[in-house]
Amino acid sequence: MDIVSTREELLRHILAGNRQQAMVLLEDWAGRFHWRETIRHLLEPTLDEIGKLWMAEEISLAAGYMAGKIAEDVLLKAAQAEEVVPETLGPVVLGNVEDDYHSLGRKLVAIFLKTSGWKVIDLGNDVPAETFVDVAVKHQAKIIGVSAMMLTTAENILTIRKEIDRRGLTGKIKLAVGGAIFRIRPELVAELGGDGTASSAVDTPRLMAELSGLENT
Repeated sequence: MDIVSTREELLRHILAGNRQQAMVLLEDWAGRFHWRETIRHLLEPTLDEIGKLWMAEEISLAAGYMAGKIAEDVLLKAAQAEEVVPETLGPVVLGNVEDDYHSLGRKLVAIFLKTSGWKVIDLGNDVPAETFVDVAVKHQAKIIGVSAMMLTTAENILTIRKEIDRRGLTGKIKLAVGGAIFRIRPELVAELGGDGTASSAVDTPRLMAELSGLENT
């Protein structure tokens, strides 16, 4: 079976909630091509497609949850096989802004960052501005990544920008923002104090490298 057909089959298993069948397929591929190649060429493109379907509201919450669990299974298998990319690019703090509970996009971003070599500190949903900044300072993270699904919650991102500025950390900690609302209204990135956004979860490692200055090194 070629890679395109395999991705299509994996997508069908995930959308149908067939966690075991999805893992059998992934393990078979990893047995032939190793986990790192399986993540890069099979899992990541499939998760990117799931992210697009999620943004278009074409898949259920259950399917999104299943995608996240399968991705966690794969990363664990890869770690056990010592094929996970070393965390050499520094820490990134992720979380959903206060009052936001749409976690799939954030989880996909975390997976793409981890497989690219970033150390991800995932704070989960409904994270207060002070917590984002406290954790970033504690771990010496140069980037905070904030997710918001709707305008009503995205507006809370401005409190994170104000907290960064209040502590004199402007320019020292960059604020990356993401979520469906920023695709609909890209001008909100600047209006809410963001330093940048990515077009999709798979594009997030490039954004983080850009914000941290790694693209210029």
